[in-house]
Order: sequence, then structure tokens, then C-alpha cells
Amino acid sequence: MMYFLLILFFASLIGIVIMIGRKLSLVKNGHITEGYHPHPFMPDLHRIKYLSVKSLKSFVYLVLFVAIRSYFRLSNFLKNKYDETKIKIKEKYNKSHFIGHLPERQEVNKFLKVIGDYKNKISEIKHKVKEEENNS
Repeated sequence: MMYFLLILFFASLIGIVIMIGRKLSLVKNGHITEGYHPHPFMPDLHRIKYLSVKSLKSFVYLVLFVAIRSYFRLSNFLKNKYDETKIKIKEKYNKSHFIGHLPERQEVNKFLKVIGDYKNKISEIKHKVKEEENNS
């Protein structure tokens, strides 16, 4: 068993030396090749970053579009409702609407009427007194 493991170890070591030797010979001759060998279990991070940024941008544009569109629709809706309500109020309280239905005038309170007459008499008396003072 031990010999089998040693044979595998030295065979892999020889394979590694051969691969490094080939690379060194290419470097010595001036032929440098950079190969891209992605890991089979690890996804390409640059591609994931590119796709995520691209999808995020499209999502942001979509959200922005929906927000602006809903803002304008809501503002137009509220403007139309405001105008409709304004027209309804004008129609309801238009004076021509009340021509045949004038409300009856309420009777003035007697106490307030007496006080109003009293004030008028006092102002007349003051006016007469001032006239007499100016004449004399």
C-alpha cells in the first residue's frame, strides 16, 4: 500500500514539473499566453457583477417610471375631482337657485333692538350738544 501511494505522489510531482517546464519554455521564447480557466464550482464574479448592475439599473428605471407616471395620474385625478367639486358647490349655492326659496328673515331680539335705539338716541343727543357748543 505504501509503495502505491509513493508511486502516485512521484507521478503527480513529475506531472507538475512537466507543466511548469512547458510554461517556462514559453516564457523563455517570448510567447506569454494568459489563459482564463474558470473554476467549475465557482461562478465568474465579473459576469455576476455586470449582470447584477445591469438588472439593478433596469429595475431602478422601471420603479422611477412607475413613480413618475403614478404621480402625474394622481395629480390629474385630484385636479379633476377638485374642479368637479368646485362646480357642484357653485351650482348648489348659486343665487339663481335660491330665487324662489328665499329664507325668511328672523325677527331681531327685542333686547338688542332696545339697546340699538338707545345708542341712536345717545348719539343724536351728543350731536345736538356739539352743535350748540359750536354755535355759542
